[in-house]
Amino acid sequence: MSDIEIVLLRPDEGERLREVRLRALRDSPDAFGSSYDREIAFPPEKWTERLSNPDARYWAATRDGADVGMVCVLLEETGAHLLSMWVAPEARKGGVASRLVDAAVEWARTTGAEEIGLWPVDRNHAARALYARKGFTPSGKVMALPSNPALMESHYVLSLIFRTARREDVPAIVAMLADDPLGALREGDPNDERYLAAFERIDADPYDELIVAERDGKVVGTMQLTYLAGLSRLGAERCQIEAVRVAASTRGQGLGRKMIEWAVDRARARGCAMVQLTSDRTRTDAHRFYDGLGFTASHVGYKLKLD
Repeated sequence: MSDIEIVLLRPDEGERLREVRLRALRDSPDAFGSSYDREIAFPPEKWTERLSNPDARYWAATRDGADVGMVCVLLEETGAHLLSMWVAPEARKGGVASRLVDAAVEWARTTGAEEIGLWPVDRNHAARALYARKGFTPSGKVMALPSNPALMESHYVLSLIFRTARREDVPAIVAMLADDPLGALREGDPNDERYLAAFERIDADPYDELIVAERDGKVVGTMQLTYLAGLSRLGAERCQIEAVRVAASTRGQGLGRKMIEWAVDRARARGCAMVQLTSDRTRTDAHRFYDGLGFTASHVGYKLKLD
């Protein structure tokens, strides 16, 4: 198979966009919110207008001079929106879709958008599996496909700030855990092998997530999410938030609030019945912070150190 190239379409390539878009609508009519009959009637300036929109970018996947795929990112008030995703039948199962998604996400990161979302049709299992591999998760929102209300589509979202921690993030995470009067008393060398062993255990557990916030390629926040099963509340799962930290260089910029709101949304989309956390009684600023986010100090927490 010849090499695939991912190229950004220029504003003067309206006819090229028209050809690949109409082919996509013919090939997969139930994958898009629009229809072939609607868009074939568009005048040439409509396609030029799409490519000239400063809030949108279109990429084509090409092979041997022919376009075999396409994706678009549109910037909206709520973040970036990935749409118009399509790969020609002859180019499927070759990694083309993955490369198109990578190009779209990479550009979205450069815009300052905090997340990128998309709406795959529920019965398109291959597309949903691809997005899951790329880190997209269901937000819990669903709606009927505008072009065919008999089909349902679900909203998936990928944070452009928050991601699952990697092994190389461990020293930065430990440094943040140690960067306060309480943490300084209990943390050690960030390169201590015991931290790495703990990371490996967390990373391997499907009910644990170590999350980092990243800006400009630098880890500036962290928290751990643990999903707890229990018989209480009819066997409902709950999410425990722990070890919330924001780097000193980034405090006071609203990142902590975004972290907790993101965690709550993630727990809600997972189906958790409750989100809970504990905060040391001396952290009065943190208590006010959590109060402002709607948390209630409903329980008294007890801990016993085992030396």
